Amino acid sequence: MEHVLEFQHISKYFPGVKALDDVSFKAYSGEVLAFLGENGAGKSTLLKTLNGDYQPTSGKYLLDGQEKHFKTPHEAIEEGISIIYQERQILLELSVAENIYLGRMPLGRLGIIDKTKANDMAAKIIEDFGLPIKPETKVKDLSIAYQQMVEIMKAYSRENLKVIAFDEPTASLSDSEIEALFKIIRKLKSEGKIIIYVSHRMEEIEEITDKVAIFKDGHYVDTVKTGECPQAEMIRMMVGRDLGDIYNNLDRNKVIGDVLLEVRDVSSDYVKPNSFILHKGEVLGFSGLVGAGRTELMRAIIGADRMKTGEVILEGRKTEIHSPHDAMKEGIVLVPEDRKLQGIISNFSVADNINISLLDQHSDRFGFVNEKEEKKTAEEGIRKFSIKTPSSDKKIVELSGGNQQKVIVARWLSTNPKVLILDEPTKGIDVGAKSEFYNMICEFAKQGIGVILISSELPEVIGLSDRIIVMKGRQISGEISREEASETNLLSLAMIGKVEKS
Repeated sequence: MEHVLEFQHISKYFPGVKALDDVSFKAYSGEVLAFLGENGAGKSTLLKTLNGDYQPTSGKYLLDGQEKHFKTPHEAIEEGISIIYQERQILLELSVAENIYLGRMPLGRLGIIDKTKANDMAAKIIEDFGLPIKPETKVKDLSIAYQQMVEIMKAYSRENLKVIAFDEPTASLSDSEIEALFKIIRKLKSEGKIIIYVSHRMEEIEEITDKVAIFKDGHYVDTVKTGECPQAEMIRMMVGRDLGDIYNNLDRNKVIGDVLLEVRDVSSDYVKPNSFILHKGEVLGFSGLVGAGRTELMRAIIGADRMKTGEVILEGRKTEIHSPHDAMKEGIVLVPEDRKLQGIISNFSVADNINISLLDQHSDRFGFVNEKEEKKTAEEGIRKFSIKTPSSDKKIVELSGGNQQKVIVARWLSTNPKVLILDEPTKGIDVGAKSEFYNMICEFAKQGIGVILISSELPEVIGLSDRIIVMKGRQISGEISREEASETNLLSLAMIGKVEKS
């Protein structure tokens, strides 16, 4: 049976924010439709409105010509709609089969749950998906990728499934795992499901989708056919401007200062001894494959992991760093890769998240916090970093990913650091927000801050860095100047430990 999902004049307002404004378009069965737009453009809000997490301020949605109104995600599921969010929606202590059939476990003759039958049913689905997992395995013992597959199998197992949406599904997946996911999406497509795919990764959109619905600032812009609309044109539509060559247009720091940081033979349980230097006003890139040890080296430097050997010299003076708090007092701060787990405090406001590192400075000797000073710092951070929020009192978890990242950067910049370590700072944010971050990074360097940039995106680390250090097997395998930097050279150092001469 063919299905049609239609949005008619959907608007969703939050206090001070128009998240969706008069959105109207259709999605059809047997097609993969991408949602493309900057962070905060309204993509996830529209999914949550469809799923019953949010109620639309105005407008309606129709499934197969019938108007629907879901008050809860459970009601959406009952009508055949499943949303696979970035955050797992599974119970880790239960088995694969128990998660797939949660609330629908088969019963025996006496009304007792029949686990054997559930395992047999789950085994057939696992076989359909071609996965090397067992129905009896507890979900907590699976990789993140397979946990996500369990969520998809849970949706797939429902006989009434009509619409399935994936919200940034590949953020934690390897290339082989992404290919397995795409195989499943193609299977769902062949069965006539309506598939919505939210991603910032243009190469994925080109590979797996049929059409692209483009959003900008809460508005629906247009739907284009994948492959018929150039990437540059789609980006122009989603950001409202032509970004051009963003790296060539950056206002870089032209004056690199004296040596600021010297790392001598630093090692931990997770990284071998490594040495490097960082200058004032320099952007020092760190490149390498996943697991090469880049993050682990930085964690040892800031005291998040115990340093086994080595020393950290800052401005010619040996430091005593045993914790991230010690590092912050010395002027070395790290913006972590996983903003949700290690960066933001999700139940706190924007203001609280910005000020959390300044509690000592904003408190008197009796421990009373100067709220006026905290408010001033928060407002300054919001203005300085163009954070899109109706007020500093809004919960940070309600902001887009790019704006959450800006809050974390504002937090650490408020401590006036000498060394700023950015670990995958643009991960999961869109092209427009990336451009803003690139300009911010150049501005930090012009202020004399030494910036260490860890990035797995080769064009990014090449385009931003003054020098690039490459790691392989938990130690530094080489260093490349900006002039010599190329994707081929970086990959050669990352994979075989040397630059191949042509």
